[in-house]
Amino acid sequence: MIKVGINGYGTIGKRVADAVALQPDMEVVGVAKTRPNFEAETAVEKGYPLYAAIEERLPRFEEAGIEVAGGVEELVEAADVVVDACPSGIGAENKAMYEAYDTPALYQGGESADLVDVSFNARANYSEAADADHVRVVSCNTTGLSRLLAPLQETYGVKKARVTLVRRGGDPGQTGRGPINDILPNPVTLPSHHGPDVNTIFPDLNIDTLGMKVPATLMHTHSVNVQLEEVPTAEAVRDLLAGESRLFLVPERFDIDGAGKLKEYAMDRGRPRGDIWENCVWEESVSVEDDDLYLFQAIHQESDVVPENVDAVRAVLGAADADESIERTNDALGVGL
Repeated sequence: MIKVGINGYGTIGKRVADAVALQPDMEVVGVAKTRPNFEAETAVEKGYPLYAAIEERLPRFEEAGIEVAGGVEELVEAADVVVDACPSGIGAENKAMYEAYDTPALYQGGESADLVDVSFNARANYSEAADADHVRVVSCNTTGLSRLLAPLQETYGVKKARVTLVRRGGDPGQTGRGPINDILPNPVTLPSHHGPDVNTIFPDLNIDTLGMKVPATLMHTHSVNVQLEEVPTAEAVRDLLAGESRLFLVPERFDIDGAGKLKEYAMDRGRPRGDIWENCVWEESVSVEDDDLYLFQAIHQESDVVPENVDAVRAVLGAADADESIERTNDALGVGL
């Protein structure tokens, strides 16, 4: 069994912990929290050994009556690999600790690509993470774009990708985020950071991205235009995308016209926390004009990177090839809408 430690048990960390616990070849050896809040109590209730991410705060957990297994360095030492799910920038501070214990580490998309040996997407560049000490699982938006662009690039070739990202202002639990009643170009200049981030996965891809931030918490929405080298029919593109396990083509008959209904659908399907691990591509939006493909897709920012973190664990340790890992992860989680 692969022993996985998770440093950070917030929006992403708790989802990764639950996903790892479901894998037949992995176990959660512990999770680390900075303070004794409701998530810390939940971790203990689920049976995850809890460690103090800041060892000086151990007494706070004891005062709150929350059992702690030790400090974060003990977790790192016990793990075969650590998933760093800390807030952006903290992973860079933790890197020296992981190196001191010779424990491979996976970071999230908020960290700089310069911090790691390779940026990772299971569908696009799984094998590049083999034997790496530091791997960055790219952000939710970059994950979504990589999953979409990989089959298009392989099948038709991509001359140019142009994407406008309409981004949620914050996650439901991020009460300090905004905007509250506004629509912001974010940034106002070209490109947004997403295009350069996609290039950490596809170095030679010609891509421009624009970003807007809106007062919503549910999901991101992408307006995608891809100029293709070979020109398919819209139906051929739909068939291609339907064959991708982490893409969900939203049928017109479902009458799902936005992110709210997508989340409702996920909850009706019994998804934990209403999570949507797949890209949601509106089937009727897929259209081809000359050599330009157009479509809309929605990305659930809280969960689409979760299966990628699981796959990255196997990739780093050489525990399975890409197809084996993706299938194993999908089966264990129940990916596929």
